Amino acid sequence: MSCIFCKIVEGSIPSTKVYENEHVLAFRDIQPAAPVHVLIIPKKHIATMNDVGPGDWGLLGDVHEAAQHIARQEGVAESGYRLVNNCGSDGGQVVFHIHYHLLGGEKLGALNVK
Repeated sequence: MSCIFCKIVEGSIPSTKVYENEHVLAFRDIQPAAPVHVLIIPKKHIATMNDVGPGDWGLLGDVHEAAQHIARQEGVAESGYRLVNNCGSDGGQVVFHIHYHLLGGEKLGALNVK
């Protein structure tokens, strides 16, 4: 297994966990882009959003439920936060295990959308 996030799930690579349940793991990003920067991943390896299959939609619902819980836990639910999923190389995805970035804790700048 060469996926870094799968190794974090199995515990062979340490992380600073902020949330975990049967299907989802969330941990602090080691290169935070905001005061609150948490990565939220399904424990099941799915490479990209394009690889989500018919049986996986409930799992993504679990990921979004975890995001809501984490935003409250981190104190950013009321002030606001950004939830980002990058898909594919052109979309900025670096680790090919589907994941979401929960960013907050400050006023975030506008997205650079052309």
